[in-house]
Amino acid sequence: MNGKTNLTIGEAQACVLRHVPAGGVEEVPFDDLLGRVLAEEVRANRDLPPRDVSAMDGFAVRSADTASAGATLTVVDDLKAGDRPKLTIAAGECARIMTGAPTPPGADAVVRVEDTRALSANRVEIVVSVKAGNDIRARGEAMRNGDVVLAAGAEITPGAIGMLATVKSARALVRRAPGVAILSSGDELDSLDAPFDPERIPEANGHALMAQTRALGIEPVRLGIARDDPQELASYLRRGLDYDVLLVSGGSSVGVYDHVRPTLESLGVTLHFWRVALKPGHPVAFGTFGQHLVFALPGNPVSSMVCFELFAGPAIRAFMGHPRPFRRSVTATLAHTVKHRPGRTELVRVTLRRDADGGLSATSTGLQDSGVLSSMAWADGLLVVPQDSEELAAGTVARVQLLDGFEATSSFIETGA
Repeated sequence: MNGKTNLTIGEAQACVLRHVPAGGVEEVPFDDLLGRVLAEEVRANRDLPPRDVSAMDGFAVRSADTASAGATLTVVDDLKAGDRPKLTIAAGECARIMTGAPTPPGADAVVRVEDTRALSANRVEIVVSVKAGNDIRARGEAMRNGDVVLAAGAEITPGAIGMLATVKSARALVRRAPGVAILSSGDELDSLDAPFDPERIPEANGHALMAQTRALGIEPVRLGIARDDPQELASYLRRGLDYDVLLVSGGSSVGVYDHVRPTLESLGVTLHFWRVALKPGHPVAFGTFGQHLVFALPGNPVSSMVCFELFAGPAIRAFMGHPRPFRRSVTATLAHTVKHRPGRTELVRVTLRRDADGGLSATSTGLQDSGVLSSMAWADGLLVVPQDSEELAAGTVARVQLLDGFEATSSFIETGA
């Protein structure tokens, strides 16, 4: 059997990331860019704002005319966003102006409407004194023509989408998204559309993995359920090895009918590790087939999902060029004691709530057996119990890897970064 066994979580994560290939690039339409990673820098194609504009609703004035509070000025123009001024503001004059409207020639400041008092339709009293530049957004304040506004390697967030629209970038060159295939394995599995049979095990893993993959912005391909027959399994696996990432759930342990690992090796997959000092998820395996990544995930549903969070999800993110492939982690105070058998790092599924002092408190979701899928369904995060610990007492401050986002850290869960 190739590959190392009983690696730490950090060692296994590092091994996976070392084997993630450069995914290449592709041009993607604007509406499909969210969550992708730019493969080239994006430059401004204009000054923004294109002229000095008002930052407030008010009056465009000559600051010299407001040297003494209480100046009375004549309103000679009325400007809204999109207008182009036609008049020059002379001494004793001003222009009514809306937010975003260009300031007229001659005016060098804006007085907010609440700092004025209307005397008539075209006369206004300025009740404050302002300096040049007051409440004016200068030309090019947001961006200047030719400036880099988004760097290569930047994740395309909603804010970045707004920036791309601002520079009228209808398409963008991004790091390629991997093709992901998902296969479940086991004679005992009952498909979602099969007639109800209380003696069989509902096949939840494949659907959970589909959802976890979709949450990363990837639409995976579901290969189905392979029975515990080496030839049938090999047929499914051959199809799966055509994809950049293959996720196989079940059949990776040491039982007589656990055929996944030997079948993968017979097809030419190099296994880099099998078994991680982790609970739940100990019998996870990772291998490569050329530039293709293969994850043999445990059959227990919680173990399968946890191993996706720790290994497969970050690999997919890294393939897409994300510089921070791991989920964000926080610290929380344990609401109760957690017993632990030393030997493996345990990830306890917990809910989080805010304490009166603003800190986070972590509470177990209940029974932590790897077959109790509700422990993941209810969880906000995975609380880390170090592998050499015998217990974490109530009141202990522990690290929790969140399950609600990947905008995280560039380092591993065990570093505390």
